[in-house]
Amino acid sequence: MDGIRQIFAGMPWWVKWVAVPLLALFVFGGVITSILGALISFAFQVLLFVALVGGLVFVVKKFTGAGSGAKSPTDW
Repeated sequence: MDGIRQIFAGMPWWVKWVAVPLLALFVFGGVITSILGALISFAFQVLLFVALVGGLVFVVKKFTGAGSGAKSPTDW
């Protein structure tokens, strides 16, 4: 780690804070976008699954009559 600090010690600020991050994005940009895409896709699939299960529970309760009557709120 000290070797890296010594290399960057004599460099201008724009090399450390502009050029190096841009090079990292250029080299690893495909990996970063594929990981972010996979995470967003997974989150969307989880939300879709939750919505479908919630809709199924709603439809089943509505058509089986489980939602009507004088039952207590804790009864399923």
